[in-house]
Amino acid sequence: MDMRAKKQKQKLVLVGNGMAGVRTLEELLKIDATLYDITVFGAEPHPNYNRIMLSPVLAGEQTIDEIVLNPWSWYEENDITVHAGCKVFEVDRVKRIVRAADAQGHEVEAAYDRLLLCTGSSPFMLPVPGKDLDGVIAYRDIADTQTMIDTARTHKHAVVIGGGLLGLEAANGLMLRGMTVTVVHVNAWLMDRQLDHVAADLLRSSLEARGLRFRLGAHTQELVGNADGRVTGIRFKDGTEEAADLVVMAVGIRPNVALAESMRLHCHRGIVVTDSLQTVTDARIYAVGECAAHRGIAYGLVAPLFEQAKVAANHLAEMGYGRYLGSLTSTKLKVTGIDLFSAGDFMGGDGCEELVLNDPFGGVYKKLVIKDDKLVGACLYGDTVDGSWYFRLLREGHSVAAIRHTLMFGELAANDADADAQAHAPSA
Repeated sequence: MDMRAKKQKQKLVLVGNGMAGVRTLEELLKIDATLYDITVFGAEPHPNYNRIMLSPVLAGEQTIDEIVLNPWSWYEENDITVHAGCKVFEVDRVKRIVRAADAQGHEVEAAYDRLLLCTGSSPFMLPVPGKDLDGVIAYRDIADTQTMIDTARTHKHAVVIGGGLLGLEAANGLMLRGMTVTVVHVNAWLMDRQLDHVAADLLRSSLEARGLRFRLGAHTQELVGNADGRVTGIRFKDGTEEAADLVVMAVGIRPNVALAESMRLHCHRGIVVTDSLQTVTDARIYAVGECAAHRGIAYGLVAPLFEQAKVAANHLAEMGYGRYLGSLTSTKLKVTGIDLFSAGDFMGGDGCEELVLNDPFGGVYKKLVIKDDKLVGACLYGDTVDGSWYFRLLREGHSVAAIRHTLMFGELAANDADADAQAHAPSA
């Protein structure tokens, strides 16, 4: 007789019904679907959806239904109890009980043997006068996206504060919905964490040709409203103003650690976890995703979250050999018709060489950074077909000395050169 089949299941509770947490469950179920009774709490009233595809929804290229990753039927098929629209407000680590409340205030409890915290992150709102006016929102979830779609039907002027990835995607979507959009960015060029100034200038020119407007190096002083408490404009520190019926703040995110702190878990730039994704405070508790801080880094992109999910599932399944050692990340912009890619140390510096191809008339820019015969950074605009190959070279860390002369021309050129070299090599 299978003794494991008779063994009483352990209880696993997931706090956070988003991409990181549910991906961890998927990985766990692949390894062992019999080990746990699983309960999921999600603050949003939706099944797990692809948050990174909210931009195409805003742009009218996809619908909410099309970005759902795990429909309600998936939870049922896997015997998962799900409490959607139910926010966890307390965790008793001594009794191992999770307590939550729904929108009507009804409380729900669930006991756990293992707890998985995937509380994600919260948008940062600039602490300026007027930030609480109607029409001032963040861009984080389905509700924010729907607010923008609804507002675009009845209002004309939008201001997006933040010229990073999310801000530009929001601005593009609002423009496609018919609004006049101005992007306000405090720094000298767009996407300054992901692009150098040459690539950023090409991006700006392309977006301006589509109809977006920009105010760079602009410092927001306050948001102005009318007698009804709705935003009407934004005032800058230089005294100038910009009309705005809608203000979207896309100036960054912060790990959502309020619950973890109330549980007295150690938090520093996120919930501090080990290489097994267990919290350093309590080995029964795991944290995965944007809320987790691993070796001092909280990742805000999806690829690292999925890598973390695999390791956490390995340990939850009592395999115990997975180790998460950190991630190398890359950047892409979800704006149809604009191709850009960056990864690694693309700004270069001491001890680095730069290979640059710049065709401003053709709208193509490539910059590769080499250090100690290894590719350490890449910044591409207009032609990103070899982005995944460059990313692989970055991750693997092999010497590129033998293909340095063809590196700029991509994987096919490098392979052809390698094949040619082998064909002309002297035989033994």
